[in-house]
Amino acid sequence: MTRRILVARLDSAGDVLLAGPAVRAVAAAPATRVVLLCGPQGTEAGHLLPGVETVLTWTGPWVADPAPPVTATAVAELSDAVRRAAISEAVILTSFHQSPLPLALVLRLAGVRRITAASVDYPGSLLDTRLTPGEDFPEDQPEAERALRITAAVGFRLPPEDDGRLRLRGTPPAGELAGGGPYVVVHPGAAVSARAWPALHHAAAVELLTAAGYRVVVTGGPAETRLTATVAGVAGLDLGGRTDLRTLAGVLAGASAVVVGNTGPAHLAAAVGTPVVSLFAPVVPAIRWAPYKVPLELLGDQNATCRLSRARICPVPGHPCLSGVTPEQVVEAVHRLTTGVASLGTRRGTRSETRTA
Repeated sequence: MTRRILVARLDSAGDVLLAGPAVRAVAAAPATRVVLLCGPQGTEAGHLLPGVETVLTWTGPWVADPAPPVTATAVAELSDAVRRAAISEAVILTSFHQSPLPLALVLRLAGVRRITAASVDYPGSLLDTRLTPGEDFPEDQPEAERALRITAAVGFRLPPEDDGRLRLRGTPPAGELAGGGPYVVVHPGAAVSARAWPALHHAAAVELLTAAGYRVVVTGGPAETRLTATVAGVAGLDLGGRTDLRTLAGVLAGASAVVVGNTGPAHLAAAVGTPVVSLFAPVVPAIRWAPYKVPLELLGDQNATCRLSRARICPVPGHPCLSGVTPEQVVEAVHRLTTGVASLGTRRGTRSETRTA
């Protein structure tokens, strides 16, 4: 008899991509079909994950920012969708600052018989299997591994031949968009300003990369076309607003390296195996959120005053954690990745940190 198991990750695209190995662990179980529950920002990524049969989209008022009001109609919509999908079991994946219990309550009322999650708070009868963060597993670990620990608690493990890297179902060729010959991608946008390297720093890096012999492709979403035009200048190829997530994956897959902040395309690059120069603001810990299991150059002062603040707007004048990273340092990092100077060492990928003053 086939089991339909719901895996929930109500966050953005990057969070959903990081849940990919855990999704595959569930899908690897015999006679199992995975229904993935995402927030609106994560739905496109959810459709790219191997092992997913169906994607449901719902906005969680305790996760989304800005948060929608809690209404009986919205809760009923989710409950009805879960019942229609004939879900027998659920695994709720969350980050350290999120509670799985509101969703567990809705799922329980929708008739889900077995629910697993990690929860600091006492869950009562809302969870059948509960992991306590800090006790059952350490919090300072990559987010993908945190999710795998949750699925493993109820017997869902990756098969021996699966190395646990991020993966996609497949990527389209990017030749028509990116043009012929090798190239480096620069993705200047970020979901929140606290994680963004200055636009003029990006523009200078594009000029320096071009002068060093690299062909540069600049990517960004439909709302970032002014930014990508500024960054691309006359030296780079501006693809701002010309890709959805799937076609962006194709562009990233064809790149020799990607320069990007802590935002969804960083994890998309990891999912297609492309080395990443990560301009990482320490408002969240890099050990949890840096690009996973790919060659990596981590730039930014990880001990800056904003460290672990989870700030969306930089709380320190001048944004020193990232503004102190120079375009020259980015070019040097790209060179190390594209010439193989950076090593592939650990199972979490290479972390050649550059700490700026």
